[in-house]
This record gives sequence, C-alpha cells and structure tokens, in this order.
Amino acid sequence: MTGWQILAFFSGLAGLCATIAATVSNEWRATSRASSVITATWVLQGLWNNCAGNAIGALHCRPHLTIFNLEGYIQACRGLMIAAICMGLFGSVLALVGMKCTKIGGSDKNKARIACFAGVDFILCGICSLSACSLYAHRITTEFFDPMFMSQKYELGAALFIGWAGGILCILGGSVFCFSVADSFSRSHSQANYIYRGAASHSHITAYTRGQTKPVKEGHAADNSSSSRVQHFDKNAYV
Repeated sequence: MTGWQILAFFSGLAGLCATIAATVSNEWRATSRASSVITATWVLQGLWNNCAGNAIGALHCRPHLTIFNLEGYIQACRGLMIAAICMGLFGSVLALVGMKCTKIGGSDKNKARIACFAGVDFILCGICSLSACSLYAHRITTEFFDPMFMSQKYELGAALFIGWAGGILCILGGSVFCFSVADSFSRSHSQANYIYRGAASHSHITAYTRGQTKPVKEGHAADNSSSSRVQHFDKNAYV
C-alpha cells in the first residue's frame, strides 16, 4: 500500500491545487468572443471579480462591490470552494502523518486511522468542489436555454472544468487512503491468527512430547525395579 498511498497523496495534492486555481480564477463564465473581429469585447466573471477584455488583449477587472447584494448561488459557491480548500489542506497534513513511508504518527494502526481521516478530508474536498462547480454550471445552462431570459447569456468558463477535475482527483486520492485502513487491519488480524495458531501448535507438540516421554520413564523405572528384584532374588538364592 505504500506505493498506492504515494499516488493517492499526489492525486489529492494535485486536486487541491486545481481547486485553489479554480477558486481564484476569473473565468467561471464568459460571453462569446466571436461577436465581432475588430472591436470584439467579452466579459469574464468569477467568484471575486468581474473582468472585461477585448481583441487587443487588454483585460480590466474589478472586484464585486458588495457582498450582501450578490446573488445567492455565488455566495454558496464561495463558501463551498473555501470549505474545499480547507478540507484539502487538512487532508494533506494528515496524509503526510498517516502514510506508511513516513516515520511519524505512531504505530501502524494509528497511522492507518490517520490515513483514513485524510481520505475522508480529501473526499469532502472533492465533493465541495464538484458541488460548487455544478451549481454554477447549472445556473449558466438554465439562463442560456431559457427563452424568457433577456439579459446577457454566458457560457461555461475554464475554471469550472478545472474545478471538476480537481474534485475528481481529490475523491480518487481519498478513496485510496480510506481503503488503506482496511488493508492494515486485515493484515494485523491475519498476523494475530498466525501467531495464535503457531502458539497452539507449539503447545500441542509440547504436550504430546511430554505424554510420550512419561511412559518411557515409567517403563524404565519398572525395568530397573524388576532387574533389582531379580538381582536380589539371585543373591538370596545363592546364599
């Protein structure tokens, strides 16, 4: 499981980096860039900033002016992504402690439990990231295919795909860490059974050898007593 744990750690760490990149990105949704050739302008919107760019390459961004007037889904996505980053950070620290290739964390059972907690944190990180990106994408697609929606329509931005990829990597890494605790306890149980069987067989062999040696000693003592009687009888007979 050591190699699998290393792969799971790098998978979770890559998912965490992708989650952070998606959180700070300004391209959660974007307008179409094919409306014009010379004076083409487009709008990029993220969780924290609104940006406008043109064909020349100029990009101007400004943060959201208020928090309380933001739409509810944006605030929900903010909270989910921040929770995903926190879970991913805790999971990375616990994974370093609980991995078998590290020398901290105590016994194998304690390290297995810590690795399981790290896996749960990574899975929660992935779920939060997937939920936030899916909620935002659902809002974009609903507005885009709604014929009664007359405002500016947007398309899916690159940050959503990065967030989805990061969430999947975190879930995969966390699943491997959760399976490692089952492998550790199964190995400890098999070792305990092997030790118990070895001790039982050793005690059986010892009892068997003792049972075999006792009659031999008794027979030998009987032979000695009979021989002594014969010798004593012979002496008396000659006398």
